[in-house]
Amino acid sequence: MEPTDEEVVRTAAEAAEGFVFSRYRRSEVDDLDVTVHFEDGLLEVDVYLNVEDGAADDVAEDAVLAAESAVDELFAEREE
Repeated sequence: MEPTDEEVVRTAAEAAEGFVFSRYRRSEVDDLDVTVHFEDGLLEVDVYLNVEDGAADDVAEDAVLAAESAVDELFAEREE
């Protein structure tokens, strides 16, 4: 049974946020916006991260990858 759209969105958002906060303390993050859309089997994840760190863009990109990976794992678990 495939996961619901809601499960996919929640899984992606939690993974992206979790990744960011594995790299930064909450007090270091001035703003974080994770936007996830899942429609017709297409996942779109956008992460906006505002921290005073030159690596913030890389961390945001890695958070997107973490979200995509988490969704891939969710589908793989459901196929078993």
